[in-house]
Amino acid sequence: MIRQRVRLRFRKEGDLRWISHRDLARAFERLFRRMNLQLSMSEGFHPKARMSFPSALGLGIAARDEVMEFELAEHVEAAHLAAQLATLAPPGLVVFDVQVLPENTPKAKIVSMSYEAPVPPERRDVIAQAIEQLQAQEHWWVTREDRAAPTDLKADLELLELADGATGPVLRFRMTATHSATVRPRDVLEAVGLGDLEHQGHCLTRTSVALA
Repeated sequence: MIRQRVRLRFRKEGDLRWISHRDLARAFERLFRRMNLQLSMSEGFHPKARMSFPSALGLGIAARDEVMEFELAEHVEAAHLAAQLATLAPPGLVVFDVQVLPENTPKAKIVSMSYEAPVPPERRDVIAQAIEQLQAQEHWWVTREDRAAPTDLKADLELLELADGATGPVLRFRMTATHSATVRPRDVLEAVGLGDLEHQGHCLTRTSVALA
C-alpha cells in the first residue's frame, strides 16, 4: 500500500482568517479533491483523509507560516503539487513550501509559536511600561472562565518585546507549545493592556511555528 506523506507550509490571510480550524481542514479537503489527488484514508466505518495540523489556529488570527501534513495513496512529485496548489488554492490561502517527506519521518511537532500585533502609536509608552512590569514579575497568573485554576503566563512566554514595524510599533512575543501549555496568545494581549486591539480592527498574526 502506498502512503506518501507531504508537509505544507502556508499563509492564511485576509478574510480567510475568519474561518474556523474545522472549516480550514474542509477547505484543504476540497482543494485536494479539485487536484484529483488520491488521499490515504483512515480505517473504520467513517474513513477520513489522513490530514493533521500540529496546532490549530484561533479564529480571527492571521498566519504567515503554518504547517499541515497529509498522506497520499499515490506517488506525486513535490513540484507538481506546488504548481497545482498555487493555481487552485482559494483566496487567502497561500502555500509557499511543499515537501514530500522521507518514509518514517516523525509527524510535525511544534515547540514554539511566534506572534505579532500592531500597537497604536499613541499607546506605545503605556504598552512599554506594561511590558516592563510584566517582565519584572516572576509569575503572571491568568484566570479564564473555561479553566478552574489560574495559569502562569510567564511559564509559557519565551519572548516579549515592543519593536519597530514597517508601519509603526508592534508587539512581538513567542510562546512554548507543549502539552502542558495552557496560555493563549490573546492572554498576552490582555496582560499588556491590548485586549481591545482586535475589537478596534487590528489583526493578531501568528508569524511562525518552530518544529522539533
